[in-house]
Order: sequence, then C-alpha cells, then structure tokens
Amino acid sequence: MKRIIVLLVLLMTLGQAYSQQVLTLEECRNLAIRNNKELRISGEKIKMADNEKKAALTKYFPQLSAMGAYMWNQKDLNLLDMGALQSAIGSSLGELAHLPIVDKVVGGVNDLQHLDIQNVWVGSVSLVQPVFMGGKIVSYNQIAQYARQLALSMNDLQLQETIYKTDETYWQVISLVNKKKLADAYVQLLRKMDSDVTAMITEGVATEADGLSVKVKLNEAEMAQTKVENGLALSRMLLAQICGLPLEQALILADENIEDFPVTVPDASADVNEAFMNRFELKSLDLAKKIYQKKERIVLSEMLPSVALSANYFVTNPNLHNGFKNEFSGMFNVGVMVKVPLSGWWEGTYKRNSARAETHIKALELENAREKVELQVNQSVYKVNEAGKKLIASSRNMEKADENLRHANYGFEEGVIPALNLMEAQTAWVSARSELIDAQIDVKLTKVYLDKALGKLSSNE
Repeated sequence: MKRIIVLLVLLMTLGQAYSQQVLTLEECRNLAIRNNKELRISGEKIKMADNEKKAALTKYFPQLSAMGAYMWNQKDLNLLDMGALQSAIGSSLGELAHLPIVDKVVGGVNDLQHLDIQNVWVGSVSLVQPVFMGGKIVSYNQIAQYARQLALSMNDLQLQETIYKTDETYWQVISLVNKKKLADAYVQLLRKMDSDVTAMITEGVATEADGLSVKVKLNEAEMAQTKVENGLALSRMLLAQICGLPLEQALILADENIEDFPVTVPDASADVNEAFMNRFELKSLDLAKKIYQKKERIVLSEMLPSVALSANYFVTNPNLHNGFKNEFSGMFNVGVMVKVPLSGWWEGTYKRNSARAETHIKALELENAREKVELQVNQSVYKVNEAGKKLIASSRNMEKADENLRHANYGFEEGVIPALNLMEAQTAWVSARSELIDAQIDVKLTKVYLDKALGKLSSNE
C-alpha cells in the first residue's frame, strides 16, 4: 500500500513538473522566433522574391510559343461566278457553247476555282529573342534583386521586433513576480500587525482608531495584491502567446527566484553611425529608393525603340502554297521586329516625372528616418544613464527604508512608537522596495531599448 502511495506521489510530482515548464530568456527568444507568424510570413515573402528574381532572369532568353486552331465552315469558297461565266461563254460561242469539249473546259475551270475550306487547320511555332528593349529587362532584373534584398531586410527587422517584444514581456513578468512577492509579504505583515493591535486593544494599550487604521491599510494592501496577481497572470499569457505556447500553460521563468538582480550601473554611449549601418528600416528605405529609380528607367524604356529577332514555322490545311489542296503544308520565316513609339512621348514624359516624384518621396522618407533614428539612439542613451542613476538612488532609499523600519519595529515593540508610525515606516519600505525592483528592471529594459535602437538585437545575445 505504501509503495502505491509513493508511486502516485511521484507521478503527480512529475506531471506537475512537466506542466510547469521552466524557461530562460534565451529559450523564450528561440520559441518566439520559431513560432512567430509574422516571421513565417516574411520567410514566405523571401521565397516569393527568390522566384520573382528567377522569373525576371528568364526575360533574357528566347520566348518560345505554339499555337493551333481548327475551324469548320458551312460553305466552300468559289473564286469565280460560274453562272456569269457560262452566260458569257454562251453569248460568245452561240451554238458552239453546247459542244462537249466546251462543257469539259467549263467543268475543269469550275473545279479549279472551287476551294474546299470546310475544315481548316492552322498551327504555328514562334520564337522571339529580345535584342534591345530600352533597358527594360535589365531594370526588371535589378528591381527583382533589390526586392529580394528588401524581403531579407524586412525579415531581419521582424526578427529584431520579435526579440525585443520577447525581452520586454519577459522582464515585465519578472518585475511582477517580485512585486507579487512583495505584496504577499506586505499583506502577511499587516495581517500579523492587525492581530497584534487587536490584542493590544483588548489589553487597553491601543485604541480602536489604531485598529481601524491597520484594517484600512490591510484592505488597500489586499486590493494591490489582487491587481498584481491579475497583471502577472495576463503577462504570463502574453509571454506564452509570443512564444507560441498555449495560453493556459503555466510558464515558470528561470529568473523568478532572483531577489536582487546582479545589474551593474551602466554608463552608456553610442555611435549614431553604427545605428545607420545596422538599422534595417534604413536599409529597407534605401532599397525602396533604388527600386523607384529603376522604375524611372522602365518608364523611359517605354519611350525608346525596341528590337527583337523572330523565327516562325506555320502549317496549314488546306495547303495555302499549292491551290488550297486538302493537305498539310508548312514554311519557315525569320525576321527582325522594330517598334518605335511615335505618339507616346507626351504621356511618357508625364509618367517619368511622376516616377521621379516617387523616387524623391522615398529619398525624403529615408532622410526623415535617419533623423528619427539619430533621435531615438540619443533618447535610448539618456534612458540608460537615467536608469543607472535611478538604480543608485533607489538602492540608497532602500537602505534608509530598511533602517527606518528596523527602528520603527523596535520602537513599536517597546511601546514608544504608535501603530500609525509603524505603518508609515512599513509603507515607506514597500514603496522603496517597489522602486528598487522597477529600477533594476529598467536597467535591463533600457539596455534592450538601446540595442534595438542600434540594430544590435539578435537571438545569440
């Protein structure tokens, strides 16, 4: 019986351990990267760009096509009006028109001028080799190359956004876990104090007002505890959704049991040029500008002559080359095709001006984005340094709050400090502890913000 109970306990422990998965920050990043739908979409866009690039390359090679057609006609074709011909022969020959030889000649002429086109078959094979298309094919291939680079850049941008969102949510969960511990401890402390003050009221060494003050503080602390619990539950769900895990799965993070994070006080500085080189938003806008420049070239190519070589083989039935006989006959031909636009210059000029305006818009967007990136980098540096100063100040406040609470507890136990003063010391300690937790998390998050501003976020960090 004891063995069965031990086995059941082990199974329950293993089941609970399996259901509560412990994840590090790196594991959360990898799960988010693997399961992120936006990253999958950008991956498919890269495949699309690869295929479009290959499709554009085929425009350099000859284009081969085949065509076939069949037509059934109700009537045949007569080249001559035989009734008018017979009348003309009769009026010219008179009585001789009824001679057998004349009838045979007329019959022979009728057979020759009668064309059997009831069943018509047509087929052709054509080959066209572009020689000069005004630079259109070259521009299309360059655009396809830029489009592939743009798809890769957007994929990298989405990767950094996914890592950034994962890190931000991860440290928010850690922050709320520590605040929940703080709220639980504070509620437990106030409950003990409520019990002590109730006993003191019974003994006549405390007033009812003291008891009511403690109960009000206890209610406030329990409400704050509930808010923290709800916020933590929602943050865990958000992290599970980012990682592609079921929302109801209990996530336990590796850094939850750390009381004081081993953070160093940062002194940040950043090179804006590094951000200019790394930021994929700038790379994407630069590629977009190049694409619009090539579109200008395509518009110009519509205004230039185009030259192509052609080779064709035609086959028909009836035979077009020998009296429309009911037989198949074919022939080859080769040639040069030249197309010169004559009346499209005005329209082409306006289209080219429109394309130039689009290119100018992209150039201005790129310049504007560079200015915003520079501002974002400087703001991130300031936030990192500000977070470091806040951490130093919070650590000092925590030391003072610890000392103040120690004196308040000693004075309350000795009966020289009222309950109200002790609660004020406890509230100040909780506030200082909460600010210290925020300061430690801010140091982590501002580092993430700075790495994102510099374009340095990666799954290997």
